[in-house]
Amino acid sequence: MNLLRARVRRPGRLAAEASALLIAVVVAFPLYWMVLSAFKPAGEIESSEPRPWTLAPSLDSFRRVFGQQEFGRYFLNSLVVASCVVIASALIAFLAATAVTRFRFRLRTTLLIMFLVAQMVPVEALTIPLFFLMRDFGQLNTLGSLILPHIAFSLPFAIWMLRGFVKGVPEALEEAAYIDGASRARFLWQILFPLVLPGLVATSVFSFISAWNDFLFAKSFIISDTSQSTLPMALLVFYKPDDPDWGGVMAASTVMTIPVLVFFVLVQRRLVSGLGGAVKD
Repeated sequence: MNLLRARVRRPGRLAAEASALLIAVVVAFPLYWMVLSAFKPAGEIESSEPRPWTLAPSLDSFRRVFGQQEFGRYFLNSLVVASCVVIASALIAFLAATAVTRFRFRLRTTLLIMFLVAQMVPVEALTIPLFFLMRDFGQLNTLGSLILPHIAFSLPFAIWMLRGFVKGVPEALEEAAYIDGASRARFLWQILFPLVLPGLVATSVFSFISAWNDFLFAKSFIISDTSQSTLPMALLVFYKPDDPDWGGVMAASTVMTIPVLVFFVLVQRRLVSGLGGAVKD
């Protein structure tokens, strides 16, 4: 009977696996084309008959990218911005999620709804007000003008996601820790923090990708001091309306993608468990 049911389910499972494979191919193809174009000679990139392979791979595009005088500075600036956003947003979100979950105070529900509403506002709608705010605080042309907005935009999603993880920790565990003599700070950092770490990793991935790939804030707030620019701005060096260097654009994009992939691989195991916990919540 069980064997018969398995045979009945098998066509559906095969169709689901085939659909998943097809979707994976469609999603991965632009990434493949980017890497392929980075290794193609200029003649093949500009050919009217593009081919999904190359028989003469070249590193010329990468040489032009790394030959840029400021490319290393742009890379370092992006790394500083993304690291600060990840660390600060994770720390603030953890404390805020603990507060709105474990403590009862007036307007707590209103505060949670405000977090949700803030997440719904388009980033583009707030860029101009943020520009004037950064100008009044003297933060234009600094990395702070990129770090602060990204922390603010990362927090609502991170708090809502971590709130489920904190809520999933039994209150009996907290009471047992206090009975054993643990202080609130010790419970917070030595017991609760390790338990919600998968959720922190999951939110950190989204914060890192958002800050690392940001072009809107970098273009709007870094208006004259190019030494404070980040990697997405470096792509503009290769893009000229009359004569775009597509090989340079693709090579710079490939280099820009590597840290994201490395970060994703490093946290992949905890990311899966973190997203699984969020779904169960």
